[in-house]
Amino acid sequence: MKLALVTETFSPEINGVAMTFGVIAREFGRRKHEVTVYRPWRPDLSGADDHPEYREVALPGLPLPGYPLMRLGLPARHRLVKLWRAARPDLVHVATEGPLGASAVSAARALRVPVTSSFHTNFHLYMRHYGFTPLRRVAIAWLRYVHNRTRRTFAPTEEACRELAALGFTRLGVLTRGVDTRQFSPALRSAALRARWGAPNGEVVLLHVGRMAAEKNYPLLFCAYRAMRTVNPGLRFVLVGDGPLRPALQEAHPECIFTGFIPREALSHHYASADVYVHASLTETFGNVLTEALASGLAVASFDYAAARQFMRHGENGLAVPRHQPEALVAAATELARDGALRDRLRPAAAASFNDQSWANVVLGFETDLLATIMASPP
Repeated sequence: MKLALVTETFSPEINGVAMTFGVIAREFGRRKHEVTVYRPWRPDLSGADDHPEYREVALPGLPLPGYPLMRLGLPARHRLVKLWRAARPDLVHVATEGPLGASAVSAARALRVPVTSSFHTNFHLYMRHYGFTPLRRVAIAWLRYVHNRTRRTFAPTEEACRELAALGFTRLGVLTRGVDTRQFSPALRSAALRARWGAPNGEVVLLHVGRMAAEKNYPLLFCAYRAMRTVNPGLRFVLVGDGPLRPALQEAHPECIFTGFIPREALSHHYASADVYVHASLTETFGNVLTEALASGLAVASFDYAAARQFMRHGENGLAVPRHQPEALVAAATELARDGALRDRLRPAAAASFNDQSWANVVLGFETDLLATIMASPP
């Protein structure tokens, strides 16, 4: 299959969409498919020769206002039509719904090339965090318009598919996420790293990994952190990632450790060397960081939705609380800080949850769905 993958975020950016489609591009290439990734140009892009499994085509893009680490792709319909007339793909998959992704849908339809899409980010839920709540209906209408022009839209969970169907999205399917249990494993725990964090003698380490942005619910996360320290004053808090909120968070909490972005190889050691993970976000379609934390053997407290609903069993391999009860999440996090026996019971069970959730199975299922789309007649 000649696959054109269009995405406005990709490696070296660190987020769920970039990680997911980095793995998919790599694994499809290893399965002898011809994969070309179309993404916004950025100054630190590596050349296509650096990726034996796929090639990259850089298109015009701009840094997101107030968020220079992320790029916004510009419309590229005419250029994509020209490129795809010269080297016609068998299928175009659009991973993001921005200007570049929307123009790719139009280009594919103009050439009668099958096109599918993914829904990974609840942009309509982000609106209230940035002062755009009145535009929520406009955002939903735009997302629905882009996705319903494709032959199939993939969401990360059945729960997400049901929510999208209620909003008028059609032809939905599931593209779940896998976990590389060789990369994310309790075996990668590092005593040296814990010593650098000031936790050489078994002090509890709370970890958080993610984009430091308003939609990630940092006020609740730090509320949980403060409650945890009341019952465990020696607790350390390590935050991995970057974003517009980082300067203010770092100034307000100088006792915490802010690492910035780190390579995924180092990230796996950070997960395994911590003890507790608290997932406070309410806007995820999946939440890769939660599955990575579980696979790394952390005691996790989270709201019961998205990946947590799919993989966590309350009291068995983590603590999952009702979605709109922030006080319950704080209480669960506090219990994890207080109760060493509870942590010791949850952590091995968390890691064991992902023994069969391999990327190989996820990629095989997605490959089957895309090949079926190519063979099917247009809806």
